[in-house]
Amino acid sequence: MQARIKWVQDATFLGESGSGHAVVMDGPPDAGGRNLGPRPMEMLLMGMGGCTAFDVVMILKKARQAVSDCVVELSAERAETAPKVFTHIHVHFIVKGKDMKEAQVKRAVELSAEKYCSASIMLSKAVEISHDYEIIEE
Repeated sequence: MQARIKWVQDATFLGESGSGHAVVMDGPPDAGGRNLGPRPMEMLLMGMGGCTAFDVVMILKKARQAVSDCVVELSAERAETAPKVFTHIHVHFIVKGKDMKEAQVKRAVELSAEKYCSASIMLSKAVEISHDYEIIEE
């Protein structure tokens, strides 16, 4: 896997993925940015969220659950002083579908956290991560 980050100006950077996609990252105005895109740490948090959401949906589909929507809400706490690393991340899944089995949703979340989500598992080596979920019946 590869990525390339190019400084554009001030606190604005263009990230290019090895798969050919691009994203703008920028800092807040008080750090010289123009607030044109997410901060790098926000990208890290979104990457983890995307990784675990992908896993949970795929696991539920393989379990023949009629999942129609999955939203992952992440909240992170950071250290007060530099380096301002994440100290705790909470992951809340909102899974929607017809006749969803709670045991299947719980298992999908656990499998993602413990076995499949590379981003979550990597971050869990340094950050406390908690999970919960809710199921919305259609």
